Amino acid sequence: MLEIAFVREKIDLVREKLAARAGAYDLGPFLALDAERRRLLRDSEGLKQRKNQASEEVARLKREGGDASAIIAEMREVGDRIREFDDRLKIVDEQVSGFLLTVPNLPHDSVPVGTDAAGNTIARIWGERPPLDYEPRAHWEIGAGLGILDFERASKISGSRFSVLMGKGARLERALINFMLDVHTRENGYREVLPPFLVNAKALTGTGQLPKFKSDLFWIEGADLGLIPTAEVPLTNLHASEFLDERNLPLRYVAWTPCFRSEAGSYGRDVRGLIRQHQFNKVELVAFSKPESSYDELERLTRNACGILERLGLHHRVVTLCTGDMGFSAAKTYDIEVWLPSERAFREISSCSNCEAFQARRAQIRFKREGKGKTEYVHTLNGSALAVGRTLIAVLENYQRRDGSVAVPEALRPYMDGATLIDRE
Repeated sequence: MLEIAFVREKIDLVREKLAARAGAYDLGPFLALDAERRRLLRDSEGLKQRKNQASEEVARLKREGGDASAIIAEMREVGDRIREFDDRLKIVDEQVSGFLLTVPNLPHDSVPVGTDAAGNTIARIWGERPPLDYEPRAHWEIGAGLGILDFERASKISGSRFSVLMGKGARLERALINFMLDVHTRENGYREVLPPFLVNAKALTGTGQLPKFKSDLFWIEGADLGLIPTAEVPLTNLHASEFLDERNLPLRYVAWTPCFRSEAGSYGRDVRGLIRQHQFNKVELVAFSKPESSYDELERLTRNACGILERLGLHHRVVTLCTGDMGFSAAKTYDIEVWLPSERAFREISSCSNCEAFQARRAQIRFKREGKGKTEYVHTLNGSALAVGRTLIAVLENYQRRDGSVAVPEALRPYMDGATLIDRE
């Protein structure tokens, strides 16, 4: 959430930054509510000042033996009006906060300006396309041919946009999860967490999914709980309403979780295969940083995510998202895109974002400067490292062989009992 005082004092800058996001964000309601809030404060303070003066007059009259009944009666009316102003002020404050909860974060100055994905810029590219001398098969064809990927049975059980991995396919998914967790905990300095997969509305509001994106969630009827769309939600909210010790920053966490998304608004997109599922596994990185070092932390987090693809030998690129293509909570985002031979294109496999104080302000995550007593909001960062299903897609397609089998990347062989090949069971 944006800071109320900042929006009030820098309204033109806020308008400019929001316009760069290619969205129509009318700040008129905020300005009207803020004007009413200031009027209520002014009138209430005036009445409170009058009440204080009257109290002194009453005390003086009583000392002098005078009649203070008229002033006391007047003050009862003033007290009633003050309560009315304060009640209205509370409502207006809630309305201001409610409005700001629907306004996205402001893009960092380094973010390229653009209206959609066409405005994104390539930051770097790693590796080369696999030298396939035949027409590459899509992952769903490879998986079906090997008997490790079944969409029909998943549809029978759960409906569309679900899948069943079997045998060596399930083993490959588990190998990827364990490999990612081991690298991030043993080498990259993240602390592993296994969080709840159900979270309350307060947690989802803290990271920005609510109130604006409720239609993207799976909600539990009759309970104030929703299935997590990403481990970013429980990991970030680990420290909600806390003061962190400056000496412990940055804090870095990693978690494997299933993720659940309704994919509202994605009708007709990626209807085949594993790209866009209602349920998928993901290994997520989350960091809490001091403001002055958060952009260094973003570079580190992105390198950690890319490191997984490098170890797997997968051709990929890092893309800086433009203002119009970023997520709601992000101030700056890098997308990592992996090469898929069947599409002859790069596809997103991770988004790494610095949300600055946007989420911390919503979730009230703060720290105190040593020796100064100054309270500040931390900066929160998050990134997929990686989306496991999409990594499995990339392995199947980039390591496919002419006979329909799939070579196992060297980094995964210790997690596959030394197997070098996935063939039909």
